[in-house]
Amino acid sequence: MTLTHAVPVVQPSRARHRLLGALLGLGIVAALGIAHLAQGTTGAHVLWDALAGDPSARALVLDGRLPRLAAALVVGICLGMAGCVLQSITRNPLASPDTLAVNAGAALTLAVGAIVGWPVAGFAGMGLAFVGGLAAAAIALLAAGDRSPVRLVLAGSVLTLGLSSVTGMLILLDSQRTQGLFAWGAGSLDQSGMAGVLQPVPLVLVGVVLLLALAPRLDLLGLGDDAAASLGVPVGRTKGALVVVAVLLSAVAVTLCGPLGFVGLCAPVAVTGLARRYPGLRPHRVRVPASGLAGAAVVIVADLVVRATLGAQAAVDIPTGVVTTIVGAVVLIGLSRGMRSGRSDVGATGMGRTLERTARHPRLVVAVTAAALAAAIPGALLLGDGLLLGGDLVNWVRGVAPGSVSFVVESRLPRVVAAVTAGVALAVAGTLVQAVSRNPLADPGLLGVSSGAGLGAILALVGGPLVGFTAGSGAVLLGALTGAAASAVVIVFACARSGFDPTRVVLVGLGVQAGTTALTTFLIARTDPSDQSRALTWLGGSTYGASLAGALVVGVIAVAGLAAGVWAHHRLDLIQLDADTPALLGVSTMRVRAGAIVVSVVLVAAATSVVGVVGFVGLVAPHLARVLLGARHRGLLVLAALLGGLLALVADTVGRAVLAPVQLPMGLVCALIGTPVFARLLIATRGDR
Repeated sequence: MTLTHAVPVVQPSRARHRLLGALLGLGIVAALGIAHLAQGTTGAHVLWDALAGDPSARALVLDGRLPRLAAALVVGICLGMAGCVLQSITRNPLASPDTLAVNAGAALTLAVGAIVGWPVAGFAGMGLAFVGGLAAAAIALLAAGDRSPVRLVLAGSVLTLGLSSVTGMLILLDSQRTQGLFAWGAGSLDQSGMAGVLQPVPLVLVGVVLLLALAPRLDLLGLGDDAAASLGVPVGRTKGALVVVAVLLSAVAVTLCGPLGFVGLCAPVAVTGLARRYPGLRPHRVRVPASGLAGAAVVIVADLVVRATLGAQAAVDIPTGVVTTIVGAVVLIGLSRGMRSGRSDVGATGMGRTLERTARHPRLVVAVTAAALAAAIPGALLLGDGLLLGGDLVNWVRGVAPGSVSFVVESRLPRVVAAVTAGVALAVAGTLVQAVSRNPLADPGLLGVSSGAGLGAILALVGGPLVGFTAGSGAVLLGALTGAAASAVVIVFACARSGFDPTRVVLVGLGVQAGTTALTTFLIARTDPSDQSRALTWLGGSTYGASLAGALVVGVIAVAGLAAGVWAHHRLDLIQLDADTPALLGVSTMRVRAGAIVVSVVLVAAATSVVGVVGFVGLVAPHLARVLLGARHRGLLVLAALLGGLLALVADTVGRAVLAPVQLPMGLVCALIGTPVFARLLIATRGDR
């Protein structure tokens, strides 16, 4: 009898609570929408004038403000629901269209479509974005496996860096057809009218209906794949269908407004946090639409902040995705507090296998690598937009070369020296960062140090003219050093209590990288259009414009950093073992880590000040060196430095020669090389325990 009477009492109560919650959520979004419509250059009174029938006011609201609000609603709902689904099927609170590279893949295919002349608006663009996003998600999931949340984020983040580099390269190569894609690539709500916003609404409604229909299966999947299968759920097909729908919604959002960063991460995380306090939000038939409403609220609030801070007119050129990315970066850093490395993470970030044959002959391996670098330097001087012969180079050395040959060699020499010295500096920095974090996936780029240096340097380049001076190499170096140091301080402050746990270091670093990249995008969007191409080229990691004096300064700093690392090689070996062994042997772990971080920051700042932001060198070179020689830092640092110089030099030479006279930035070529290497590393360790 008790159970019989409990049903009609409890169920209506829950239903009323959910109805009240839905009305509250809709009310909040509606209030934010009204505030958004009231915000503009003419003030809130234009809404009353429009309701009163004023033709000019109605035109302003219907053609100017309403499309932007509608785009925010559509994009927020799509990304919020997609993020909720991805987090549920992966059982990973870090999963989102951003961390699975869905947005980056969609943006890349749209950029390709714009260049080849395909239609990128409407359903055609959505089809392109869907194909790119689905392919990127499949690659990220394949590379990560299902062992730990951090692997998935690493795979997706590195793939995002690689795909974004390709997109940036395409924008540089064809600036005419890709005009406006830079701001769009950071997530812009600017719309030309309501027609483009309303077109994908039926597709969004279909996606919403499908997700609500599959919501009960999502609840069962939360019990585990085996339990869900025992209850009759076709696990593989259900997950596949959910991923397809999530990617479809993400493709709609990217096509409409570009990739708004981390909306699909923040909204579901907020709803999940509320669900812990209000159990009525836990079923997915409630959680999925609630995440959509939360996503819409996040986007609207972000746009309100941009327009309130900069003014409605100036905010037109600033991507709303800058704010959402910064908020998402903070959320990512906050989520890292609850995550620590487990056994699966150790396997994922283990030192990898060493080739015994090469490890037995370290001096021979170092000598061969040094010889390869020495041979590549004259080769790099010969190759470029015009091919020189070996005799031309010999005559130049002897001082009897024709003027045309001397001009070509002397214009290439600073670039070659800059590539080698920057590569050495980044490789040594990467090796030191990996040592202090005990994580061979901890590249300075992934940890935000490189992007922080880039932000500081861009601030010097852009801010210099505003205060009346032209930023020279010294100012750029100082800016890069300041930015890199600030990023390092954030990482140290956030990770010191955890003992620099590898998982937390990576997640905090990814958050710093996302935040500093968003701020850099903001600065570039605010600059004069004539300077944007220069800034984008520099951010791509280009040796163009490098001076021989500046490159030699970087070389001196790189050699000093290498010498410091070799001098401390025994201490670096010890701190990789555990927390107790160094203390027993009288080695201060914190001092070694602090010194290594300081040296790494200086090295990254020096390299960035000359060649811009270059990623993957500090990841790939130490990894290859570790495979060849093992984990002892005396030989590891030297070999990594040589491999870093060789990798950067090859990337710069390929960028100068492969599409001559068009030149590709060295950093973009490094990303093209480093992304598959990193993915291969993750795939190779999927089965490690």
